[in-house]
Amino acid sequence: MAKHYLAVDLGATSGRTVLATFDGAHITMREFTRFENPQLPLNGHLFWNLPHLYNEVLRALRQVKSEGIGIESIGIDTWGCDFAFFGPDGQLLGLPYCYRDAHTDGAMERYFADHMAQEEVYARTGIQFMPFNSLFQLDTLRRNGCAALSGAEKILFIPDALIYMLTGEAVCEYTVASTSQLLNPLTGDLDEALLASVGLTRQHFGRLVHPGDNVGRLTAQVQDATGLGAIPIIAVGSHDTASAVAAVPATDAHFAYLSCGTWSLLGVESAVPIITPDSRAENFTNEGGLDGTTRFLKNITGLWIYEQCRKEWLSSAKGSTDGSDKSHEGIPADVNALNALCMTSHCDSLINPDDPRFAHPVSMTAAICDYLQESGQPLPATPADFVRVIFRSLAARYREVIDILRRLTDVDIQRLHVIGGGSRNQYLMQFAADALQMPVIAGPQEGTALGNAMVQVRAAGGVQSLSAMRDIISRSVELKTYMPLRGN
Repeated sequence: MAKHYLAVDLGATSGRTVLATFDGAHITMREFTRFENPQLPLNGHLFWNLPHLYNEVLRALRQVKSEGIGIESIGIDTWGCDFAFFGPDGQLLGLPYCYRDAHTDGAMERYFADHMAQEEVYARTGIQFMPFNSLFQLDTLRRNGCAALSGAEKILFIPDALIYMLTGEAVCEYTVASTSQLLNPLTGDLDEALLASVGLTRQHFGRLVHPGDNVGRLTAQVQDATGLGAIPIIAVGSHDTASAVAAVPATDAHFAYLSCGTWSLLGVESAVPIITPDSRAENFTNEGGLDGTTRFLKNITGLWIYEQCRKEWLSSAKGSTDGSDKSHEGIPADVNALNALCMTSHCDSLINPDDPRFAHPVSMTAAICDYLQESGQPLPATPADFVRVIFRSLAARYREVIDILRRLTDVDIQRLHVIGGGSRNQYLMQFAADALQMPVIAGPQEGTALGNAMVQVRAAGGVQSLSAMRDIISRSVELKTYMPLRGN
């Protein structure tokens, strides 16, 4: 008999719930609800509206009840690094800060100067240095006298915070904790010295759990609010990339993966953390995966650049008076048609997507032009030029990172598996195949939700191993292979 599982998949711009049905051989996915997750500008900062996300989960659970669906469990995955504060009475203390808030500009340098050398932080964590890592966020909030931090009894990463709100159980899931620059992969737990450096102790965080652990059941209040019973919540790869990588339909170990969305996370699976002077110099990260694996990867600024350009163009369209559904200079409002414009351009300029100017500029198109002007390259003249520059630049960055992976690891990389929404972009996928000069296998598009659901299936005894999970996924989803056609 087929069984049903609910995957709650929250991204940095939108969220959704997905109903997964497993019949013992195949898994099918149905998007259940979808909702926006906008950053909330308030009093000079950017926050996440966590109560809104919690309410959307409740809405999905009510819909489960209204459709008469019996679900076995619930799993939650989100982005990494961000966290929420809870007081001694269990109440949420303020809204969680968004990792894109500019208050952490310069935070790394301040931390290294006052607390611990950069080399020691990397030796303890193996995590790449980014100013929004939880360690630097917490140090910034402490310096700024954050009242919520001062009053917090529990500090919970976003998926753990939602689990707490739904079950009353305070947990610290390994894969999302591994993004924080607070977890020591050699000890397998949060690092006491790093915690002490920002005035915290291990007791501020929940008990450590791993993907597949049953972490609690819906509280009586949530049951009353939704009409459901005491449904268990299973810890999945609570960091969305951990769930996505679990869904890579690989048949052997000769691959790299790319989780392609707002961010591009490019790496390989490793049996052990790779923490060396070379990996630190290249700013590679070691994040937790399923079955004790390490996701050794590079975090690349991804389609965020494209999304921000598109937002500018669509915003300009609102000011038009001709009643058309197209933005200025004839750019299509439809995203697929916009993508296709790259094939009408011959602009061969390239940017470095990881240049700091692209993190949160006032105008992304202006930031691109500034970069190209400084580097002496031709400026894009049309939206088609911008799109081509962005896609080719991402592909070129993938090639650079794959070359570094080959140098730092012993993985014989023969193909790239691309998961996530970006895998639908046929133009970016072909540019990547051409740049890498090897096959690019696109799909599954819904990798994160699939990985989330399959961990729940495995926890219920429906499958025994990671390789078996991937075999089921490969039989259940449509994949597309892009072969190199030309140089890039």
